[in-house]
Amino acid sequence: MSDRSGDKPAEPGAHEIAAWLRRHPRFLQQFPDLSMSLVVPREEGSASSLASYQLEVLRDKNRELSRRLYELFGNAQENERLAVRTHQLTLALMRQTNAADTLRAIAASLAEDFNGDLVRLIVFRRYDTLADSEWLQVIEEADPRLQPFRDVLNDGEPLCGRLQPEKHAVLYGERAGDVQSTALLALPGTGLIAVGSRDANRFFPGMGTLFLRMMGESLAVALRRYD
Repeated sequence: MSDRSGDKPAEPGAHEIAAWLRRHPRFLQQFPDLSMSLVVPREEGSASSLASYQLEVLRDKNRELSRRLYELFGNAQENERLAVRTHQLTLALMRQTNAADTLRAIAASLAEDFNGDLVRLIVFRRYDTLADSEWLQVIEEADPRLQPFRDVLNDGEPLCGRLQPEKHAVLYGERAGDVQSTALLALPGTGLIAVGSRDANRFFPGMGTLFLRMMGESLAVALRRYD
């Protein structure tokens, strides 16, 4: 390409060079010495050779991959622990001989396995030897106090996160102000399970609830023996 005077060819611009290099990504393999002489500006203002820059990029990627693998490993370990505890809970519920002990067993397991500060259960019927306590309430399903939970009871889907004040008031009573996040599971025809935490980030929308569901289903089946 020549300039308008025709005296000498015009030098290609930076964008043209960049476009050409994108079309020829193996160019530096033919001229490896260039990779050592080119400099790449860094965000902090210093410069390094292209080879050093690429090495640092690879190291950053490796660190990120290592971090992700560590997180996956940690999640796998936690899921394995919860799977074992869920199985142990199911066996424990099967060994109970009355509703009161069955409910105590699930409450203890939820407090330990979900790291909740407050565990609350609501059941719709009164069983023999079972009385209301701080962690347990017997409320008939048609009771107006359960109106805030109608949607949850109808669809059976767990709720995680910050609940409305009216739900907190029913579940936690005088200690409602202590709870910043909750995992709430409805057991249609049986009752409600709530695990509350003082940590606002402990339970959040979209978190996994598989093991909580499995524990709730085990409880519902276990209680049917006392209908």
